[in-house]
Amino acid sequence: MANSKKKNDKDLSYDELVAKRNELKKQYMDLRFQSVLGHVDNPMQKRIMRREIARLNTLIHQQDLAKFRAAAAEAIAAKN
Repeated sequence: MANSKKKNDKDLSYDELVAKRNELKKQYMDLRFQSVLGHVDNPMQKRIMRREIARLNTLIHQQDLAKFRAAAAEAIAAKN
């Protein structure tokens, strides 16, 4: 199950990844607020959400680097 989720996230576009990350961050903040109030069913959910957000951040960063490298290669090719 986890592998299929990772494969699906890798296929998402940059904007979709950012939107998904922002939604997870919002859910994480809500979960943190609920944990302060003491109404959390699964306390491990916070750890799972943090890891999911970190994984999405990694995918976003990889796409940023790919765009940067493509632009740099283009600039070098245009210079020569």
